[in-house]
Amino acid sequence: MQRTRTVIAIAWVLFWLLMITTSVQEYLRDHDHGVWKPILWESSSALTGTLLLLAQRHFTRRYDHLLHSPLRWFARQFVWLPVYWVAFVPMAFGMRHAVYALAGERYTHGDWASVYLYEDIKMTVFFCIFATITFGVLSFHAMLGEKLRVERANASLREAQLLRLSQQMQPHFLFNALNTISSLMYSDMQRADAMLVQLSDVLRATLDIGERHLVPLETELRILRGYAGLMAERFSDRVSIHWDIDDSLLSCDVPVMSMQPLLENIFKHTVEKRRQPCVITISAQRAGGDLLLRLEDDAGNVAANAGMGTPGIGLRNLRERLDALYGDRAAFALTALSPAGVRAEVRLPCAS
Repeated sequence: MQRTRTVIAIAWVLFWLLMITTSVQEYLRDHDHGVWKPILWESSSALTGTLLLLAQRHFTRRYDHLLHSPLRWFARQFVWLPVYWVAFVPMAFGMRHAVYALAGERYTHGDWASVYLYEDIKMTVFFCIFATITFGVLSFHAMLGEKLRVERANASLREAQLLRLSQQMQPHFLFNALNTISSLMYSDMQRADAMLVQLSDVLRATLDIGERHLVPLETELRILRGYAGLMAERFSDRVSIHWDIDDSLLSCDVPVMSMQPLLENIFKHTVEKRRQPCVITISAQRAGGDLLLRLEDDAGNVAANAGMGTPGIGLRNLRERLDALYGDRAAFALTALSPAGVRAEVRLPCAS
């Protein structure tokens, strides 16, 4: 609004400079001296008009809340039109008479009735133009203010949604990890103890994140490696995990725990349901200006991994967070591989 006021003030000054210049040029066609006179005529009009406009704006500012009802807003403005009719001529012509008198001359003009009629018609046109411009400027800023309020409300809503989703993932992850450890507690105490150590490292990493929704890929991989270590320990006889990470992408921001539910899906729908060895490949590569995260196995089924019929909390949560954080700029897909296997792929914007 302050910038708009400055622009309007500059435009107002330039307008009157143009009026003065035009008046001087016309005056010089028939006179060779006394150029101060046209400057006085236009300056007195400019000063009087400015004072009346400022007074009008000061006393009608209280009605800005009526902008959504233009007829009511304009009605409050037109109350001031008679003020212009009554006040303009005495103020402007009074200044002219005073300056002429100081210069030892007499300011002449037509009869007062003609002067009032002529000047009041000009003031009416001027007033209507000013009121329309004021309405347009105020309406524009009201629209911007409303847009800003909506954006802030949406940002707050998105922040609350993301916090809920992030908090949802953490206990879900912990529950699955503890389930894995409990399955070994009575059969292999040493392995269970080693897994508890790994779990403590993962939990320490998640606590370091706090309530952030985006973390560097390096931090995300730290959590993922911890989870992968837990699961690989549990299924050491039938799973191997390969990592293919482009180190130049480690500073790219990714949603917290965005890869863990994909890896969890592979273990849940592929590794746990078969006895044959399974190879899992985890990669992070650049694709143009995007970061491409891939987790794939050599034996999975797309329908099972997608959780058809009973969508898992992990994938549903991931889709919601991607939509809230990136909208159309991110993508998630599950693809069947040949001759067997499933690829889960997340595409994210990455500026680094």
